[in-house]
Order: sequence, then structure tokens, then C-alpha cells
Amino acid sequence: MLPRSSPSTRPFDRAARRALTLSEARKYRPAVAQGPQNTVTIEIAGARYRLTTDSDREHLRHLARVVEARIDELGEKARRAASPAQLLAVAALSLAEELEESERRRRSLRERTARVLREVIDRIDGRLAAAVERDSEG
Repeated sequence: MLPRSSPSTRPFDRAARRALTLSEARKYRPAVAQGPQNTVTIEIAGARYRLTTDSDREHLRHLARVVEARIDELGEKARRAASPAQLLAVAALSLAEELEESERRRRSLRERTARVLREVIDRIDGRLAAAVERDSEG
């Protein structure tokens, strides 16, 4: 049973009470594993969520622990003052921010790697051309 919440979060809590189907998320995250449907119950911020999914149960439990750890970073005072929906929202925003930063770093690294590779290839091409020219002169 979910803890009571303020009226502003009740619609979220009602939606959270029903079983969520992760197969709908496949259009956003194609890496969801194909396979038979499983039901798994996870607990985050004191609220229990029943999920119907074709993903690995242990992987989902691991992800729930990641979210729970992010909520734990907020501290005990936040846990007492905020509803599970509010805690989840803050954790989701924090994880989204971290994801965007990781994506920014990945893009930057990819661009840097491509630039360095172009420079190396240009240097190799230059040396090969010089060697061919020397060989043709000599």
C-alpha cells in the first residue's frame, strides 16, 4: 500500500498503483529485452510499484536500488518532508541531469577523437606522399 500523499500528488499515486507496462517504453528505449512477460514488485521511497515487463527482474531491481540511492543522498529530512512522488521527481531530475552531462561528455569525446584521428591520418598521408615522392625521384 502506498503512503498517503498530498492532494497535489494523488493523481500520480493513483497512476502508480496500477501495474505499469514497460513494453510501451520500448519505443523510447529499444534496448528492453525481448521475452516473456514477468511481474516484478520494486520499492522506491517507501512506495511499492508492480511492473509487468519483459526486462530482467534483477536488472529492474538494480535500477530501483540506483534510484533509491539517489533518494538517500537527499537525506532523512527530505524523506520525512516529501511524498514518494516528490522524492521520485527529484531523483528523476537528478538522474536526467547526470545523463545529459554524460551525453555531453560523450559527444565531446567523440568529436575530439574524430579530430585527432583526422590529424593522425593527415600526418600519415603526408609522410606516405613524401616517401612516394622520394622513391620516385631516386
